[in-house]
Amino acid sequence: MEGSQQAGRASRMAAAAVAFLASLDPDQRRAATAPFDTPDHREWTYLPGPRPGLALADMTERQRELAMVLLDTGLSAHGSREARAVMALEAVLRELERGAGRAMWRQRHPHYYWVRILGDPGGDQPWAWRVNGHHLATHVTVVGDRIAATPQFFGANPARVPSGPHAGLRTLPDAEDLGRALLEALDPDRRTVAIVSPEAPDDILTRRDPVADPSVVPRGLTYADMTEPQRRLLTTLVRYYMGRVAPEAAETAWRDAVDAGLTEVAFCWAGSTTPGEGHYYAVTGPTFLLEYDNTQNGANHVHTVWRDLRRDWGEDLLAAHYAAHHA
Repeated sequence: MEGSQQAGRASRMAAAAVAFLASLDPDQRRAATAPFDTPDHREWTYLPGPRPGLALADMTERQRELAMVLLDTGLSAHGSREARAVMALEAVLRELERGAGRAMWRQRHPHYYWVRILGDPGGDQPWAWRVNGHHLATHVTVVGDRIAATPQFFGANPARVPSGPHAGLRTLPDAEDLGRALLEALDPDRRTVAIVSPEAPDDILTRRDPVADPSVVPRGLTYADMTEPQRRLLTTLVRYYMGRVAPEAAETAWRDAVDAGLTEVAFCWAGSTTPGEGHYYAVTGPTFLLEYDNTQNGANHVHTVWRDLRRDWGEDLLAAHYAAHHA
């Protein structure tokens, strides 16, 4: 069943990509496409600024609609809502920074997100697509009828809007609330193991590295050493991150985690345990890594990332493909 579901998702994804490309004029198409093996395939960032690809700002309204259809094929319903919330928040940040006299306001816009398609979605070879911009980095690789959907980065600045007509609005609230719920459920002895430092790092530790290094992340408290209610909270947190992507890809990632052994999955916390003060957490396992950081701008600036240690950039799917077809 899972294989047929993934095949259906891959087919819909290819159709959405083909429809988007067909809507572009020649110059737009050149900007939006690249060979699958382009040297910068695995370069990415979550910082503001231009990216390779075609910006939503340089599209017609119909082209933007088609681009968002493609984005939605790679995300779940809640992932799509979060992605749109991240993009919409740029308009709020623009006004806050303009009001504060900061020159960066000119780089903030809900349409400063770039779409890029690598390879031929209408062919039979591996291809990929991405939607990248400030605080949003979605990467999907398609190999035959299988898909991989990491790295995935979502961020929010401000995480809670401090003033103006949107005062109080929270973006990505579950990322903080689910991590904090797990921390607060720990008894003192287990909390002592989970809290690895009184100081939080100033960003996610894996940054925007093409290949994530799990060794840079502290270990903390393992699933094996938690009570059953604590384990359920940890599972909810992990599935929240994985659940941002298309359900077929999310279930594959979760099954990989279970098969590799949940007992080795670990949760760590660094920084203050007081809401509103700088904090960080991470969850590491044999097959995946999650990071959350909220330290910048007075602890009102969230970065979250999910890295699949086997499937980032479709690594395992590509290895199997090349072994089968290019031996």
